[in-house]
Amino acid sequence: MTKNRQTVLIRSVLVAIILFSSSVLTAQHSVAQTRTAEIRIGIIGCDTSHVTAFTRLLNDKNDQNHVPGARVVAAFKGGSPDVEASRTRVDKFTAELQDKWGVEIVGSIEELCRKVDAVLLESVDGRPHLNQVRPVLAAKKRVFIDKPFTASYADASEIARLAREAGVPFFSSSSLRFSADLQAIKNSDKHGGITGAFTYGPSPTEPHHPDLFWYGIHAVEMLYTLMGTGCESITRTHTNGADVVVGKWKDGRIGTMRGIRDGKQDYGAVAFGLKASLTTPSPMKSDYRFLVVEIVKFFQTGVPPIQPEETLEIMAFMEAADLSKARGGAPVALSEITQKN
Repeated sequence: MTKNRQTVLIRSVLVAIILFSSSVLTAQHSVAQTRTAEIRIGIIGCDTSHVTAFTRLLNDKNDQNHVPGARVVAAFKGGSPDVEASRTRVDKFTAELQDKWGVEIVGSIEELCRKVDAVLLESVDGRPHLNQVRPVLAAKKRVFIDKPFTASYADASEIARLAREAGVPFFSSSSLRFSADLQAIKNSDKHGGITGAFTYGPSPTEPHHPDLFWYGIHAVEMLYTLMGTGCESITRTHTNGADVVVGKWKDGRIGTMRGIRDGKQDYGAVAFGLKASLTTPSPMKSDYRFLVVEIVKFFQTGVPPIQPEETLEIMAFMEAADLSKARGGAPVALSEITQKN
């Protein structure tokens, strides 16, 4: 090979290396931009304190608990005239979103979806959630659905079906699931494996929802955090002041939740283990920040921290509790709920 040909070949190789390196750097920069881009969040339903609490955590960069990575930019007011907790608060929370945080209030969910990357479905009433989430799934937007997930197992099952068919991930959870105190006893190596659990929390009711759906969901979600899925039947003892629901898991473990209406309205849990029983501090601390962190991570990755199958089992657990109450505390199999829907 002549010197000229060698020189030309070397130059060609160098140019190819430079071009390849440049394309790699460009691709890496693009990926980095994607990872660091602030996700635009839209809110559906401005009738719960969660909307202002979540927005503060996301939008106030000076807050010591600020959660980076996303920002609330738009909201659809919503509201349920026949639910007091909605009717009496929706205007106040809407005004705070608009005036304090500069959130744009839009006239429809379809318009909201055109302005955002992901959605927080926050309506305090679970009944409209199915219809409200339809356009979100049609628009292929990842969505977090706050409690109560729905007001029936049938609606919950339909949301899961629609999401699956649309290929859009979602999740729903109580903030208590991610409480540092609860996670500490769940993940401890001291219990040696959880053989059972007892959880408790406030459980006021609302006439348009099965009893536990409205607020008892928190203690139920805590129970599932410790026990996992696999409950096959429940029994419920009901009085005006409290509910006690005992679940029997397929592997023989027993999990119990107590919903409180009379007395101190605290949250707490006990994990019974092979080696030790562990208890959360009293009172147990709860913090929305841990849930919001999980929501942002989900919006970024599309990987839900709670699988739909677990959420559906929780809904069946609570609906079965209503059936047990109606039957005077008789045992009810969760399959009776799931197989009729």
